[in-house]
Amino acid sequence: MHILFLTDNFPPEVNAPASRTFEHCVEWVKAGHRVTVITGAPNFPRGKVFGGYRNRIWQRETMAGIHVIRVWTYIAANEGFAKRTLDYLSFMVASFLSSLFVRRVDVIVGTSPQFFTVCAAYASSLFKRVPWVFELRDIWPESIRVVGAIKQNQALDLLEKVELFLYHKANAIVSVTHAFRTSLIRRGVSGDKIQVVTNGVDVSRFTPRNKDDELLQLHGLQGKFVAGYIGTHGLAHALDTVLDAAKALKTTADGNRFRFILLGDGANKAALQKRARVEGLDNIIFVDSVSKDQVVRYWSVLDASIIHLKKDELFTTVIPSKLFECMGMAIPVLHGVEGESARIVESEDVGLLFEPENPEGLVNCLRRLADDPELFARFKTNGPLGAKRYDRSSLAGVMLEILNTQAIRQRGTE
Repeated sequence: MHILFLTDNFPPEVNAPASRTFEHCVEWVKAGHRVTVITGAPNFPRGKVFGGYRNRIWQRETMAGIHVIRVWTYIAANEGFAKRTLDYLSFMVASFLSSLFVRRVDVIVGTSPQFFTVCAAYASSLFKRVPWVFELRDIWPESIRVVGAIKQNQALDLLEKVELFLYHKANAIVSVTHAFRTSLIRRGVSGDKIQVVTNGVDVSRFTPRNKDDELLQLHGLQGKFVAGYIGTHGLAHALDTVLDAAKALKTTADGNRFRFILLGDGANKAALQKRARVEGLDNIIFVDSVSKDQVVRYWSVLDASIIHLKKDELFTTVIPSKLFECMGMAIPVLHGVEGESARIVESEDVGLLFEPENPEGLVNCLRRLADDPELFARFKTNGPLGAKRYDRSSLAGVMLEILNTQAIRQRGTE
């Protein structure tokens, strides 16, 4: 089977969509299938092309047996709705045109969160007369409305009509959460075409390891209890809550034993750094995005991982993929996200929950974890055990069956 996958993010980018797509495609290649990925020059989230790449009209490479076609796009940093939309639209056009030159395709996958990529997958499927699958990673554009990235309700209403059109036209939908599936059914999409393949973790890469001594010395973390947030610093993540917690701890007698690391980039990072400087929050360390191998080193120095999203009903439907990476590396979680992901934290017994955008709750959980060695040890033990239930290779196999079913159905109608 020849799988054509359209995605706006792909390694060496290290965000969740890039990792999921790459790790799934690797497993499909191992299973004997041909996989072609159409993507852009790596630039997320800073909007600057990575070293060794150029933003060309067309370039090819092979990664782990995956045929990768990189196309020209209008590149914009992860900030500014208008410029980001131009980025998305340019990839939609370029990926569609490029897909026409990929021959003998059996099934096409288009992945969100932004669905202009999915528009290209749908258009390509019409020209090639093959089935296409909508991989649903986010309820977009509703998430834009929630974070206030765009105020024009009419524009958002139009985008939502396009969104529903694509749901109905997809031969199958692969949702990363059960809550997304429920939401689509409530909006009139047939549940028969929606299957859930959650995010997961490469358990061969994200495993327990000793703290990285070099990083401990570099950032002066010896003897400190380190809590960290690793990921995009966007509007949806409401990371001022972490700064509020750090500020509260600075005024306490024992607050000096705690340190915070915020690793990553995004639309809100500069504002967070400015606030930390102005308020003298020297217990927070900001680190720019690093490679996937380096990310694992930074995970290792954490005693607790902070997972946080803005307090809104929409975000009760998401499952941050970093949860599974924390579990695999035996890092207890301080979880400031309500809903489906919170239930996983509780059922797997891998961390503590606090109310989103509640810095006092975060501080209380941090103290409780630091002061209770038995609780800390229990969470560390349970993490890797739970991660095995979200093994990326097994989940890739489930999605492969969905793709294969669509390809077989298509052959049966010819």
